[in-house]
Amino acid sequence: MELLTSIMLEPVLGKALWLWLVFISIVIALLAFDLGVLNKKDHEIGVRESLVLSALYIAIAAAFGGWVWWYLGPVPGMQYFTGFALEKALAMDNVFVISLIFGYFAIPRLYQHRVLFWGILGVIVLRGIMIGVGAALITQFHWLLYFFGGFLILTGIKMLFTGDQEPEMGENFMVRFLRRHMRVTDGLHGNAFFVKQADPVTGKVLRWATPLFLALIMVEFADIVFAVDSVPAIFAITTDPFIIYTSNIFAILGLRALYFALAAMVHRFHYLKYALALVLVFIGGKIFWNQFYGKLDPAISLSVTFALLASGVVYSLYKTKNGEEGQAA
Repeated sequence: MELLTSIMLEPVLGKALWLWLVFISIVIALLAFDLGVLNKKDHEIGVRESLVLSALYIAIAAAFGGWVWWYLGPVPGMQYFTGFALEKALAMDNVFVISLIFGYFAIPRLYQHRVLFWGILGVIVLRGIMIGVGAALITQFHWLLYFFGGFLILTGIKMLFTGDQEPEMGENFMVRFLRRHMRVTDGLHGNAFFVKQADPVTGKVLRWATPLFLALIMVEFADIVFAVDSVPAIFAITTDPFIIYTSNIFAILGLRALYFALAAMVHRFHYLKYALALVLVFIGGKIFWNQFYGKLDPAISLSVTFALLASGVVYSLYKTKNGEEGQAA
């Protein structure tokens, strides 16, 4: 018993092993409930179901954040909620790109949840690797925080002054690479990622990928691209891997649940990108402020982040309330 207690208290990336196990157990339970109960069979997820499921994820994420606040203290608690809100907002563009991916590969709503579910498993692993590597590098090379700060400021400025550019899926190098190096069927085969069928030239039965699998790869690739912004942003809030990883994963879990509602109204959040740009500039600037003038109160960071994001959402909804989406686009 003493040995087990000693193992559970062993620090892993700065926190006791049992804290990580609690979080991982919650995530596994949520994924099992999602796949084994809510979506045991393929079905089209409507807006109402999407909103209800998202509310459940947000409630669980908030409860976990409340526990972090109580157990680890108010500063980690505020950092968790700041990171959660920031990741949630930054992922809005990801929703837009995912909807383009599904449109390009003609993935019906019936099978979209299957792609998103298996995609989240990849995100959990990939984000863990990126955050672990980032934490290790910052521990060894503290000056990397200045790089992150400058990168976030430049990214924010670029977002403010560059126009919207809708990505061309057909011209994406990853799509071209996959089609060039994989056997891909012309159409879908139900919810299968792979099928066996005869080669039209040789007649030999081979394993073929379906467009559903290509959509999954592209969703994963899109998350890696967006993580380039979101991971440095949350490292600017805290360098605690536990706070970074938990807030990231809870935000992504909830956003995947909310996807089916957001995809139908993502055009109404046009002005949120400007609020996000200001948030990135603020957080990037906070790194330099912390280094030269002393640590900024986490309450200020949380308040400014929430205020900017809320303003972007409210202004976007106001500008598009009377069907003015076309003017905002």
